[in-house]
Amino acid sequence: MQILFKLALWALFFYLIYCCFLFLVQRQMIFPRYLIVTPLGTENQISGIEKIWIDTRHGKVEAWFLPPSSGQNSDPAPAVIFAHGNAELIDFWPQELKKLTNLGIGVLLVEYPGYGRSKGAPSQKSITETFITAYDILIKRKEVDPSRIILFGRSIGGGAVCRLAAERPSAALILMSTFTSVQSYASKYLVPKFLIRDPFDNLSVVGAYSGPVLIIHGKYDNIIPYKHGVTLCRAAKHCKMISYDCAHNDCPPNWDTFWQFVESFLHEIKIIK
Repeated sequence: MQILFKLALWALFFYLIYCCFLFLVQRQMIFPRYLIVTPLGTENQISGIEKIWIDTRHGKVEAWFLPPSSGQNSDPAPAVIFAHGNAELIDFWPQELKKLTNLGIGVLLVEYPGYGRSKGAPSQKSITETFITAYDILIKRKEVDPSRIILFGRSIGGGAVCRLAAERPSAALILMSTFTSVQSYASKYLVPKFLIRDPFDNLSVVGAYSGPVLIIHGKYDNIIPYKHGVTLCRAAKHCKMISYDCAHNDCPPNWDTFWQFVESFLHEIKIIK
């Protein structure tokens, strides 16, 4: 009996060490910013990019604004606030997101604190502060219609735009390969939920969101399982879901087809005419 008691104490000791280790390294796991090589001169390769520096309590964070394509209606236009995945930078996305500007939609790509050329460190709190400030800057632009702001997040970016959706009004929410919450992964690592420092509770935000929601998810996603997308869509008041036969990093498998669906969705909810 005494031996079993000692074994139990040792097991508890090592479990507590394990929990402490995960508590300390979880942000490095969620935000692997040091593994991402920052390209040089990306903004110079895309015409019309406007670089914006957002002042936060933790330093300046970079954002890029892509204006709607010339030749569109001169009235204030809708705008997308885009949040990328955790192993990406805003540098990776302008070329693809030009598909939105061709529809007459402005696009604001917001970097995460500590990523790329931006100061600070990523966390739910610092990312939320950054995106709220970026939103407030965007809606003051004369070419932007503040009643037609679309929030678009991919993977961890879904957490960023859901936090923004909880704090500021928007016309639509688009979530690609996004999780219900970071806390939902606690059981996978055998730790209690309260140890999760950045919970990003997307499920509660989507459940309370009154606008239309578009969910995109791969059926074979082995990073954020497909059931997360299904659960988010079921929780939403007004939801459409696109399911693809793909995993996480290859979602969607055909971007041209995906953008056609997005255009149709935006027409349907009267964001674009």
